[in-house]
Amino acid sequence: MILGVDVGGTFTDLVAINETDGAVLSAKTSTTPEDPSKGILTGIGIILKLAGAQRESMTELVHGTTLVANALIERKGAQTGLITTKGFRDILEIGRETRFDIYDMAIRRPEPLVERWRRATVSERLDAEGGVVEPLDETQAMAVADGLIRGGVESIAICLMHSWANPSHEKAIRDRVKAAFPDTYVSISFDVAPEIREYERTSTTVANAYVQPMMTRYLVRLRQQIEGLGLKPRLQVMLSSGGVTTFGQAANLPVRLVESGAAGGAIAASYWGKLAGHLKIVAFDMGGTTAKITLIDGGRPEIVNELEVARLHRLKQGSGLPMKTASIDVIEIGAGGGSIAHLDNLQLLQVGPQSAGAQPGPACYARGGDKPTVTDADLVLGYLDPNYFLGGAMALDRGRAQKAIGETVAHALGCSIEQAAAHIRATVNDGMARALRVHAAERGRDVRGFTLVTFGGAGPTHAYDIARLLRIERILCPFGAGVASALGFAVAPKVVDDVRSYVARLSDVDWTRVNALFAEMQEHTRDVLAQAEGATLAPKVEYMVEMRYTGQTHNITVDLPVRKFGQEGDAADMTRRFQSTYKRRFGHALSGASIETLNWRLRVTVPNAVGLQTLHFAEAGASAARPRERMAFFEEAGGMIPCKVYSRYELAVGDVLAGPALIEERESTFVVGPGAKITVDSSRNLIVDVHLPASPA
Repeated sequence: MILGVDVGGTFTDLVAINETDGAVLSAKTSTTPEDPSKGILTGIGIILKLAGAQRESMTELVHGTTLVANALIERKGAQTGLITTKGFRDILEIGRETRFDIYDMAIRRPEPLVERWRRATVSERLDAEGGVVEPLDETQAMAVADGLIRGGVESIAICLMHSWANPSHEKAIRDRVKAAFPDTYVSISFDVAPEIREYERTSTTVANAYVQPMMTRYLVRLRQQIEGLGLKPRLQVMLSSGGVTTFGQAANLPVRLVESGAAGGAIAASYWGKLAGHLKIVAFDMGGTTAKITLIDGGRPEIVNELEVARLHRLKQGSGLPMKTASIDVIEIGAGGGSIAHLDNLQLLQVGPQSAGAQPGPACYARGGDKPTVTDADLVLGYLDPNYFLGGAMALDRGRAQKAIGETVAHALGCSIEQAAAHIRATVNDGMARALRVHAAERGRDVRGFTLVTFGGAGPTHAYDIARLLRIERILCPFGAGVASALGFAVAPKVVDDVRSYVARLSDVDWTRVNALFAEMQEHTRDVLAQAEGATLAPKVEYMVEMRYTGQTHNITVDLPVRKFGQEGDAADMTRRFQSTYKRRFGHALSGASIETLNWRLRVTVPNAVGLQTLHFAEAGASAARPRERMAFFEEAGGMIPCKVYSRYELAVGDVLAGPALIEERESTFVVGPGAKITVDSSRNLIVDVHLPASPA
């Protein structure tokens, strides 16, 4: 068995795949925020009981986690120090000197992860080619490291000027600090982000050092607990870029896991889209705490090489901490089943980003929560069966949901409880649709021609309304949608990314140097893959380069052929590739303008031997005794109307249904509105032709 584990803010999802016959088992347990490993171990126990298998049959465990992102957002990392080149102590506060909102006179910037008194400088200097301008004063370096550690620092980030071109000074400080203080964690920028841009490189290295002690301890403890159950699987962790890596690599470079939790769903969505013949996809993953949205064009998620974490303003670039690390291009919104509805200072209804989480959870969980949430609204509106939540493992209390909504929202708005619940749902749906619309526009995409692939515990419940708001005509809801991200972890490939900076005008590129950079990166990726047990299939190698018009600030990534460079016509070929990519992104290209290269990238991918087309879910959970109809709210129908209820496990390939309909699985309920057509395809996906509202005049 291969086990995928997705630890969310509210629930922990587990999916086990039998490699022999493709059988899939799933489990969903409450997340245990004080120690996420407790929820994982509970879920593993459920999976082993369902499988009736010997413990030795679990060969691999792939873990996706939001721990890194949460630690950065909540500022719950280690006491961290920074050692940098003399004169650059304040680079974290200076940043790019840009204002993400030029009209905000009281603008707030994200506070650096390292306070000024924990930042130290050393005498040394390299030039942009890596040449030594001023030798490193190692005695001084050890003195400042000693001062930081005596001051309570547990982890040290080392980021020196131009060390991307020559890491010798960084490595010298690291080696001496580790020899003198073996219990201190040390991150150097050449290992974390060996590329140009001092502010972003420093920010990324500091973030890595900030979360490394926490993540290392967590992974070590999880390994010990799993082995304590008598299990000895290969332990892997999901990367932000959509691949998996070893526990050891994850502990060394935890910043590469910052979007780990979001990546699995995007991988699974791209698989399902390809199987169904849809290559333009909006992957919509809504869980208990957040909603994650990814655009997939051409059958694969787009990879970005820089992202922001812990933004102060959700849709304002520059208001967060920049991270130079490969990641699937995803937006994450504080909108999930547990998002709390409240009225702001102007008495306007807001939903999220605060969440009831797993404890106490929504009011309807009857665990002590008394604030109205999206799940409470969905229950009041008839979308959820209170006796079949999580397949009947958890009963929901409709009365508590009504009370919470009535006291907090309905009373303030002067409306009925059902109307208040509808307002909560409309508010959260509109917020998600608006965020997706902005995200797509910034990337030059029109999502009206895309297919919405929905999953997550709450995703199928809200997808139909989101599609109508965005005028998306087709929805795909896969089997096992409620645990799709965990399934994506289990089938994800092993991936290693590497980068080297070499800035030059395209007309002046030294191709011998480019070939040497790619050879160096290939050797490094081979060493990393050699540590990854189970990587048996032939690897796929990809070359890329970041390019821009000379004088521009921002870069775009261009795919390259995998070969040695230096042939006649290489520069012309790269020009064509850049112009084509630029025009596709921005609608035009500049003919005759000078072009320059910045960062040369290599990615090695080892496919997973298990493909989604071979999988089939165990079909426990159907119950003929369940009600076949209940009242549910549909705005286009004027309110609460009778609605047919179907068990997902009883639907067969080729079945055709008409909306309105509620289609229930153990972990999720798919809500489809009036006028829609629902078809069960050959992979047992639900394909919905959306009944769109008339276009405004």
